[in-house]
Amino acid sequence: MQFVRGFRHLVPPPCGSAVTIGNFDGVHLGHQALIDAVLGNAAQEGTLSTVVLFEPHPRAYFNPDAAPARVLELRSKLHVLKGLGVERVVCLPFGKPLACMPAQDFVRTVLVEGLRARSVVVGDDFHFGAGGRGDFRLLAELGTQTGFTAHNVASVTLDGERVSSTRLRDVLAAADLALAERLLGRPYAIWGRVRHGLELGRKLDMPTANVAFRHPPALRHGIYAVQVQHGGREMPGVASLGVRPTLNLTECVLEDHLFVPPGNLYGQIIRTRFVAFLRPQQKFDDLDQLKRQMHADATRAREVLNA
Repeated sequence: MQFVRGFRHLVPPPCGSAVTIGNFDGVHLGHQALIDAVLGNAAQEGTLSTVVLFEPHPRAYFNPDAAPARVLELRSKLHVLKGLGVERVVCLPFGKPLACMPAQDFVRTVLVEGLRARSVVVGDDFHFGAGGRGDFRLLAELGTQTGFTAHNVASVTLDGERVSSTRLRDVLAAADLALAERLLGRPYAIWGRVRHGLELGRKLDMPTANVAFRHPPALRHGIYAVQVQHGGREMPGVASLGVRPTLNLTECVLEDHLFVPPGNLYGQIIRTRFVAFLRPQQKFDDLDQLKRQMHADATRAREVLNA
């Protein structure tokens, strides 16, 4: 899969593009309906299936203090999109130039000149351009003028309620992994690069693979039974997601303790699949209490995972 970041690197493919546009936070069932339509258009047209997304989330640009938690960071989003068969992802920086760009200019600059769009698929709540003034009707009109077709895909519902990133964030905040899996069409998992940490887990006889985030995930902080994938292996373990209150730290970190020797994971990308929520994060009086609870958590995770 090709990944293009920013306007400067946009090169229109000779064959043209079948495009969809959005934030795609979570790449849930509603997003997958758009992507399925794009893949169908690309196959029919002989064009390149292309997802256009934005970083940061537009809501984070307009109101940073009220930015939504991320279901998936960009790295995880790209892994999921690749797995769905998307051929090209274009990530546009959402700042003042894009926020102030009129809808007509967005179509000309991005869709026509940058992507050579032959078809554009959007959801039924799609708006674009400065002030969100562009809608599907305008997109279709501009497409007729510039040479692409516009397609509107209806929302997907589950249990009578619309599947959306907002709904998914609420479900993850409640650690309802079963419902999250139904909304996603797959188990909830995140990808991240293993970094060096405080090595406290090693001192407590529970070494961990640590992953940090630019944007903390929407999932409830706590202790989870997990399956960690790397290099074709899936390894059972127990994970802590959160700010490590016993140490009075504030950075959100994922700490995976694996039940099988993983080898040297520093600098490697791992996928953590969350299987079961075990308990909330807790502040302990001392490290001995923390160590006892960590080993109890590992025992419970083994039972859940039959590991």
